Amino acid sequence: MPTKKKPALRDLPKIPKELLEQFTDGPMTAEAIEDASAAFKKALIERALNAELGHHLGYPPGAQRPEDGTNQRNGNSGKTVLTGDGPLRLDIPRDRDGSFSPILIPKHERRYTGFDDKIIAMYARGMTVREIRAFLSEQYGTDVSPDFISSVTDEVMAEIGAWQQRPLEPMYPVIFFDALRVKIREEGLVRNKAIYLALGVLPDGTRDILGIWIETTEGAKFWMKVFNDLKTRGVEDVLIAVTDGLKGMPEALSAVFPDTTLQTCIVHLIRNSLDYAAWDKRRELAKALKPIYQAITAEAAEQALDAFESGPWGKQYPTVVAAWRRAWDRVIPFF
Repeated sequence: MPTKKKPALRDLPKIPKELLEQFTDGPMTAEAIEDASAAFKKALIERALNAELGHHLGYPPGAQRPEDGTNQRNGNSGKTVLTGDGPLRLDIPRDRDGSFSPILIPKHERRYTGFDDKIIAMYARGMTVREIRAFLSEQYGTDVSPDFISSVTDEVMAEIGAWQQRPLEPMYPVIFFDALRVKIREEGLVRNKAIYLALGVLPDGTRDILGIWIETTEGAKFWMKVFNDLKTRGVEDVLIAVTDGLKGMPEALSAVFPDTTLQTCIVHLIRNSLDYAAWDKRRELAKALKPIYQAITAEAAEQALDAFESGPWGKQYPTVVAAWRRAWDRVIPFF
């Protein structure tokens, strides 16, 4: 699986010195900094909302209404929204005919960007609704109902469902299949489960996660379900499927995609080979294996494997040679 890139740091706008001096007039405690931050956020959000209303009406605050305009500002309405830093009371601008619908904080929306992410992150870590409520109450002084938390997680589950059923491309040159072993809280207990992923590579090199499946055990029946799912969503042809000896996959793959070549993942094969060696020998063993998988042709790769077997490493680790020999028919498509 490719390494996930860290998000680039954004350049933050500079706050004028004069404004900072107004906020820091007196001793700055942690509470004072939080209050100043909340006040600044409130002012920025309200200013942005007023700018939105100005765009909606066609003229900015303080300006005279155009002669052909029938709508105008109509004061403000108070609204408390939940933010990543706790509840924030805002003055939401209104228009006379009620046609203004803010984009920044939509009508009837009580959560500001970032708050949902905290709930989802806690839910993903296996926290119960009661634990999430207790954390939000202790951390932010915010009492939220179980229905509120469920509504947030339900929205995410709906998005996940739509993502899992989205149409796919008809052809993928390569699809990588891999499994992650994780601990998942289920019915109050922590269980070991496998998360199976399919990573598709398009002709232009673009990579896309095609699906994620959670299963306690793997086998031909499970992989039949996975491959039929991909086919139902539009996949007609896969040139190469790359995997690491996942149980039942060869049989299921040949049944659903009979023309697909099954390729053993070279990275997994190398890692499995290194498991046979002592820790201080692994770097040297990895170097000795390079001529095999860096060969130009299948014939050259087999010659390199023969040389490895007859050399000191092959004699010291015959199990490594045996592992490569067993997987050889699914190694050579790589070349």
